Amino acid sequence: MKINIAIVGLGFGAEFIPIYQRHPNATMYAICQRNVEKLNEIGDAYGIEKRYSNYDELLADPAIDAVHINSPIPNHAEQSLKALRAGKHVACTVPMATTVEECLEIVKACKESGKKYMMMETVVYSREFLFVKELYETGELGKVQFLKASHQQDMEGWPDYWPGLPPMHYATHCVGPVAGLLKLEADYVSCFGSGTIREELAKIHNSPFAVESAHIKFKDSDLSAYVYRSLFDVARQYRESFEVYGDKKSFEWQLIEDELPVIHTAKKPEPEIPEKVTVPDYGHLLPTEIAGFTTKGVYDADEQQHLSFTQGGGHGGSHPHMVHEFVSAIIDDRDPFPNAAQSANWTSVGILAHESALQGGILIKLPDFNV
Repeated sequence: MKINIAIVGLGFGAEFIPIYQRHPNATMYAICQRNVEKLNEIGDAYGIEKRYSNYDELLADPAIDAVHINSPIPNHAEQSLKALRAGKHVACTVPMATTVEECLEIVKACKESGKKYMMMETVVYSREFLFVKELYETGELGKVQFLKASHQQDMEGWPDYWPGLPPMHYATHCVGPVAGLLKLEADYVSCFGSGTIREELAKIHNSPFAVESAHIKFKDSDLSAYVYRSLFDVARQYRESFEVYGDKKSFEWQLIEDELPVIHTAKKPEPEIPEKVTVPDYGHLLPTEIAGFTTKGVYDADEQQHLSFTQGGGHGGSHPHMVHEFVSAIIDDRDPFPNAAQSANWTSVGILAHESALQGGILIKLPDFNV
């Protein structure tokens, strides 16, 4: 069985074209981009005949089974809803939406249409996450006691909608791993803003904070997590990290990109507790046709790589894992991970965390997306 895939948005989206082309259960059927010159350039480069510059025309094509949306953040909710209502399965880059109401609407549209929705959260398919997941599932971590994550990035010079964006409005890269490891659901959140960004940036979204740091309490669990984000006016190398503390072992992310993470093992002599580890690649979990795509630099010539891919260190080899999960979920008729309710929960943590920060850190409860 083969699924006909259409990719919408060909900046970051072009990174996925060769993966779908080689996936044994996918056909890279169509591409969509408003800029016709760019559309034809990518279409010619990858040999894709079906090309659309109009999204509504693409959705009217009955041959398309699923869309993978890589458009700008403000378009995610509208395009996801249109696709689900047109009877297409949806994969969408992060975040799911920009309001809690839109998240609820997408979950509802998913149920009404019977179609699959997957937010393409890179971190929960990165080799680091897969490594820690393996440690957890084999019992090496023991009882998990606490989770922590950060995403710090200098967004200076990024296009249109990025300047002045509230840090927590783009929080899924740090919320995803702390919620996703144990498949926990965020119950409520409290967040503080710290520092101030330049006035010309702050006034765009009425968001003054240089850093936002949030505590998340999980539902039906004794666990909480701590996440923090910065986008402007903070001196820091790109860091997309998560850390997990268990009673037997703990995993801590490296402070500098080219260094190694650390495993701490309990009950050893103090100098022997920490040990640097090399995280293995997890290409072996994938069909052989796409396993090679977990290695950085296979997508495109270096000078053409998308800025998020270059800054993000190749997103931990996650792209082929996400593609495989999305395609497999459609074929197996099961929920992908993360599904619509999980994606809504993770996205809403960030949206409501920012609301909390604007109100001095008050507790805000998340809606139940599983109803």
